[in-house]
Amino acid sequence: MVNMKTRWNTLCGAALLCIASYGFGQADRGKPVIQSIDPPDWFVQLPDPMLLIHGTGLAGAKFSVQAHGVRFDHAQASSNGHWAFVWLKTSTAPPQVIEITATNAQGNASRAYALHPRTEAPAAHAGFSPKDVIYLVMTDRFADGNLANDQPGYDRAASRGWHGGDFAGIEQHLDYLQELGVTALWTTPVYDNGLMPQSYHGYAAVNLYDVDHHFGTLEEYRHLAAALHARGMKLIIDLVPNHIGVQHPWVKDPPTPDWFHGTLANHKRSAGNFNDLVNPHATPASSRDLTEGWFTDEMPDMNQENPLVSKYLIQNALWWVETAHLDAIRIDTFPYVGRAFWHDFDAALHHAYPNLTTVGEIFHRDPTITSFFAGGREHAGIDTGLDTPFDFPVYFAVRDVLAGNKPMTDLAATLRQDSLYPHPEHLVQFFGNHDTTRFLTAAGGSLPRLKEALGLLATLRGTPELYSGDEIAMTGGGDPDNRRDFPGGFPPTGPNGQSSAFTASGRTHDQQETFIWTAALFSARKSHTALQGGAQQDLFVDDSSFVYIRTNSLKGCSSAHDKDAVVAVVNKKAEPRILLIRSADTALAGCNQFEPLAPANLATARSEGGSVSISIPGESFAMFSVR
Repeated sequence: MVNMKTRWNTLCGAALLCIASYGFGQADRGKPVIQSIDPPDWFVQLPDPMLLIHGTGLAGAKFSVQAHGVRFDHAQASSNGHWAFVWLKTSTAPPQVIEITATNAQGNASRAYALHPRTEAPAAHAGFSPKDVIYLVMTDRFADGNLANDQPGYDRAASRGWHGGDFAGIEQHLDYLQELGVTALWTTPVYDNGLMPQSYHGYAAVNLYDVDHHFGTLEEYRHLAAALHARGMKLIIDLVPNHIGVQHPWVKDPPTPDWFHGTLANHKRSAGNFNDLVNPHATPASSRDLTEGWFTDEMPDMNQENPLVSKYLIQNALWWVETAHLDAIRIDTFPYVGRAFWHDFDAALHHAYPNLTTVGEIFHRDPTITSFFAGGREHAGIDTGLDTPFDFPVYFAVRDVLAGNKPMTDLAATLRQDSLYPHPEHLVQFFGNHDTTRFLTAAGGSLPRLKEALGLLATLRGTPELYSGDEIAMTGGGDPDNRRDFPGGFPPTGPNGQSSAFTASGRTHDQQETFIWTAALFSARKSHTALQGGAQQDLFVDDSSFVYIRTNSLKGCSSAHDKDAVVAVVNKKAEPRILLIRSADTALAGCNQFEPLAPANLATARSEGGSVSISIPGESFAMFSVR
């Protein structure tokens, strides 16, 4: 018997205009109906698409595609006829609008489908690096810039409700971000979460191919990307391949029986034990407890071991990057998905966008666990391809030593384990985010400790990420109290409303002091290449103080290659200290000029024979340009 799929591909491939059709399954009652297609459009020169068609009467339908240079590959449908997967070959097709038709004995249904040209050169999706400063915004809580898109049911007094922040609100305050020194913006997910009444955060999607209308429109999101790029800034999307929201239509009507791990009525909760994933002696069942369990009962777990699910999620990421002109992807709940999927996910993205950066959330304090997921090294025979994890171990260490009572040596001990990572210099380090108690609250309201944390953020190796509001000393407890509205981002403002922390005149004394401190730190970082990717050498550490140098050459100041070294000093002790550091056989060798860098305090440093003497006030951070 002739293989009709092979025969058709041969005939269609030779024609400029082809109509492809292929039948399968038993005919359903009723004519076909096409309600939607995912992805909603596609781009030539990206991988050949797999379309997921939603409708009725699809199980017994034949599909035809009328187009120039597009070849039909194959198709399959769900047994109830509500879903059909259709594979197309588009690699040699020109941009065009094609027509997709489903036909059965009762009739047919057609849908126009656009194949666009690539929107930008692949290299235009720039990625981020240690030269950047990332700023995390929870869109709903930052600023309401377009009152016309405000939705019924907004209640700013509801800690888990929608408050009205939107894309327009972010775009209206890009001057503020640039004044602060931000170069890259990470927003929490922009997916449609509209049917989830407490999903203002964006992590429970009901539609993976639309922005949430609380935030605006897809065009407004694209406009935000263009506005950032016009300023030389970058946009990072937050994607969640691990799970969706329980109100997604798939949950009650999945495209395949194994679309999820478990079902709404019968599933297990994720155990959250990362140790078994890195333990070569653990049972396979213990790993599956993490990767196949539901993150919460409201967040069904996607089955990435199903090739259809894997293809769908990878396409979704490609579509967002291309459609919204994105530069990087923050990946939520990274360890909750199997390594094989991440390998394929990152391989596809990096092939299409060589400069794109992927950064993964591995919420754990142990570097042996965090490093297990970093790309560039195989574990369990698989390299995830992830550009970098977030540096949660340093996050925990900074919290322990500055907001707690642990010795400063604990931070140095965490940094000592950088050898576990293929590229520790790429780690994204931070001291707070939208899932953690605000640093200032954790530190008992100590502004000096917040300044010390900001100093470490600006000078330690890696790429700094700042949670919106920490630069103005915002407070807040655990989720959701850590997600308070940004002061001045929501009406009413002015004489009869709240003051706006977006302007110096609207800030309180502590807000202004912290903002100036933060902006000065990031300005110094921008002015010194050693802080943007130079090596880090730890010079001194004890229970209360830590001194390290960032340098482009570890050979010392006699080297012609280093004209830009910076020494950073933190003293968490209440009393001032004088620290004497031997310079022989360190990157301080030959250095005799120490210029305090803004934000300056009363700290001093001077060369004394073969040593450097640093005098630093209590509860303070200082840095010096070294020659």
